[in-house]
Amino acid sequence: MTASIPPRWVLRHPHWPLIALHVPLTLQVPVYTILGMDGPPGNPVAAILGAAAAGAIQLRHSLAAARGERPAGWRWSLAVLVLLADLPIWWLGSNWQALGIFALASMLTLLRGGWVLAAAATLQLTAHATREVVSMLQSQSTISQALLLGMYAVVSSGLYAAALVGGARLVRLLNELDTARTELAATAVGEERIRVSRDLHDLLGQSLSAISLKGDLALRLLTRDVVAARAEIESLTGVARDALHDVRAITRDQHAVSLRTEIDGAAALLGAAGVDTRLDVADLRSLPASAQSALAWAVREGTTNLLRHSEAGSCTITLSRQYGRIRLEIVNDGVRSVAGVESGSGLAGVAERAEAVAGSFEAGVRDGRFRLSVEVPEEVT
Repeated sequence: MTASIPPRWVLRHPHWPLIALHVPLTLQVPVYTILGMDGPPGNPVAAILGAAAAGAIQLRHSLAAARGERPAGWRWSLAVLVLLADLPIWWLGSNWQALGIFALASMLTLLRGGWVLAAAATLQLTAHATREVVSMLQSQSTISQALLLGMYAVVSSGLYAAALVGGARLVRLLNELDTARTELAATAVGEERIRVSRDLHDLLGQSLSAISLKGDLALRLLTRDVVAARAEIESLTGVARDALHDVRAITRDQHAVSLRTEIDGAAALLGAAGVDTRLDVADLRSLPASAQSALAWAVREGTTNLLRHSEAGSCTITLSRQYGRIRLEIVNDGVRSVAGVESGSGLAGVAERAEAVAGSFEAGVRDGRFRLSVEVPEEVT
């Protein structure tokens, strides 16, 4: 079992790690101020309330950025955050100045580039470094020590602020990833529904037409030839069992059609319907499986359409190979109405399967005959 990256709990609740990034800085400032770590101790209540307010404002900015937007009244909240980060330093000293990181992070999050962002960020970092240098010089440190600490303050502040900005953008990307996964899952479900619908239409169309045809034939034979009628009924039950098997195979996406089987079956079915059928079929043994499948579905759908939508007396099924292409043509002389054929989903399924193997599809009436033509390349890439 492999662990997902990032962990599943992060994908389910991506905002919690972002919130956690705000906690250390929000706690550090009042602790430093109360204990007097970098200067004289300050008022505990004021330190806690001020740090909590600054942390809450920064968190509001970060969560809004994680949604890909800026919060309402962001200019005012940014101004308040800058004041909360910079003004108390005058009486609380270095204990308070870490909150400048929140102000810098909000500037990077909200100002979105340009000279305003560059100027504001530079000002904030410069002020932060200057305060560190002045504080070190007042504590009688050497100039080199003060400058070194000032550079450290700039780097550490910039890195922490970048972590806050990056955290917000990461949450946004995770949310987009989750949305994309949901859309892909919905698309996959939709495609599977279309596949099942198309395969059911193409498979059951011919099977039900065969059942209807054999049932009518059995009824006509009952008064003349009981033995022949019985044979047709037995054949009818066989077709029904095959149709049930096909339906079960479709649900598992395991149904495969054979071009030779479909051509032979079409000839037998059309012959039983009294249609004079002529086959002109080239060698099929070396055809790629994908091309055979597309052509086999075309034969099945063409036969079904002929039985359902025409009064054909003759039909020709031709399969030829020329210049690296295989062409299937089904022509019948029983055009009754093209509207019923063109409005159905069967021919659309044939067209989709042909396009899937870089082939082409045509269907229509020419010279009083209905022609269905599918052409696919011999070598399917």
